[in-house]
Amino acid sequence: MGPKLSRTVTYAIAATLQLAKSGSDAPVPCNQIAAEGKMPERFLLQILRSLVNAGILKSTRGVVGGYALNKPPEEISLLEIMEAVEGPYESQIVDQEEGLLSGNASLRGALKDLAETSKRQLHSIRLSQLALPPKEEEKET
Repeated sequence: MGPKLSRTVTYAIAATLQLAKSGSDAPVPCNQIAAEGKMPERFLLQILRSLVNAGILKSTRGVVGGYALNKPPEEISLLEIMEAVEGPYESQIVDQEEGLLSGNASLRGALKDLAETSKRQLHSIRLSQLALPPKEEEKET
């Protein structure tokens, strides 16, 4: 079983994916993103602010205000979204196990390697790939 995504990360990915799929530069209000994604609006607002602070989203104030992608979906990685809301990826894995690892340098090293590998993979997955409809499986004849 792979690493479990927190609710914060799940909502951050869902919200940015929703904006990528909309294909519009027009700002989308938080309440609309929340309703479409079945996410609590107040919690989502904090997440959207983190994504704005990280430069992933831009926010527009006013009556027609809301949120939009700040750059093309092919320039936004899954890693970038995760780190925007939860901080550096390595520490998320290694710090959780700090107590268990204090006396085991080889286990700590193995977990660091694992974190590095998964970090590279998460960096290579782009929002644009996730926004595409899934390819139909080729039927064997």
